[in-house]
Amino acid sequence: MTVLPGFVVAIPYGLMVLSLLSRYPSKNLLQISEIIFGKWIAKIIGLIYILITGYFGGLLLAQAGDIYERSVMPLTPIGVFYLGGLLLVFYLVNSGIEVFARFSEVIFPGIVIALILNMGLSIPRVEQGELLPILSEGLGPLFGGGVKVAPFAMEYILFIGGLLTFLPTSRKELGQLKTGVWRAVFLVGILNMLVVLMQILIFGPTETIRLTYGLLVLGKMVEISRTVAGVESLFLGVWLGSLVIKISAFFFTVTWGLETVFNLKGLKWNLAISIVFMAIAFGFVRGASLFAEIGFVDNYLILPFTSVWIITLWGVSRWKKGAGVQ
Repeated sequence: MTVLPGFVVAIPYGLMVLSLLSRYPSKNLLQISEIIFGKWIAKIIGLIYILITGYFGGLLLAQAGDIYERSVMPLTPIGVFYLGGLLLVFYLVNSGIEVFARFSEVIFPGIVIALILNMGLSIPRVEQGELLPILSEGLGPLFGGGVKVAPFAMEYILFIGGLLTFLPTSRKELGQLKTGVWRAVFLVGILNMLVVLMQILIFGPTETIRLTYGLLVLGKMVEISRTVAGVESLFLGVWLGSLVIKISAFFFTVTWGLETVFNLKGLKWNLAISIVFMAIAFGFVRGASLFAEIGFVDNYLILPFTSVWIITLWGVSRWKKGAGVQ
């Protein structure tokens, strides 16, 4: 129940970002920050933006390697998984945002279908009593859980903030983008809520919290007609696609940040970002420490930075518009 409200936070923030786009067309949030706050404050914000997104992108690369080393080939050096994933990300980034968009458009339906199949094939293992008693501790845990989920929504807001340069700004297209924000948030939020619910029904609340990769454990338990097992490999393929999309998104944010703040762009800087991602990934090669670090960045860096930055930027922009200040 806490998952969907946590994702819904993305709706007002997404609409605020699109509102800024309508007033400052063809500019990303860092460029808009320079217009509203001034050059030096914008550079400080841009530097924080680059550091957070770059560090988090490296952690996601580490997570991809950790998942595949644990689940598929435990004897394979983890650097092989890092390099393989990073090469695919590097290709997408250098091919441009349109190729990345096409790749995401092809992969996303597969992710949705795989999640639905994973949940559907796990129904025979459901223990209905695991959900009871409902709301035995009041509404407090719902609020706390929503706060824990909110950083996931803010991750996408960081990416959209850099993507604004490529988005259309006509009235009709802006209306379609706003509708798309609602649809995307509810689709992703409902899917994640169902996944968490299924894990709780099968493993119980305590075990669900303990498991690092609960969905992958769920995939290993799937059997088809008691004859076909081990179908988690199919789900792992989809997971690779989703992680590549997410890592690529943060790679893009770093490149946009470097270009906007320091005017650094080109192949050599993309190679430099790749080296940084690899270095960060090698710093966290085990699930427990990696998972804790991702949670720390989500809760204590991405959430406060994004929430304060966007609402302040939007608020000052509205104030200047009302006061007639450019």
